[in-house]
Amino acid sequence: RCLVCQGQSIADSNSDFASTIKLVVKDQLSGGKNKEEIYEFLILKYGEWIVYKPSLTKENLFLWLLPYGVFLFGGFIIFVILKKKKNS
Repeated sequence: RCLVCQGQSIADSNSDFASTIKLVVKDQLSGGKNKEEIYEFLILKYGEWIVYKPSLTKENLFLWLLPYGVFLFGGFIIFVILKKKKNS
């Protein structure tokens, strides 16, 4: 993910940053690095935000579980409302 374009992929971006990252990836591929090693390098250098799917860690566990919690809470609220309408 391009850090300059905020959400656009490196491949789609025309920023100087994206051009630099493309060259870095090309150099690392020619140097024999695999996909995981390149991702690890980019994450160490620019942080987890550069990848679209960050790893699951205890620091970001809340962010991974929040959508499921909201979904379950919303389902519970709908269930309670429907139950009240049925009893009325």
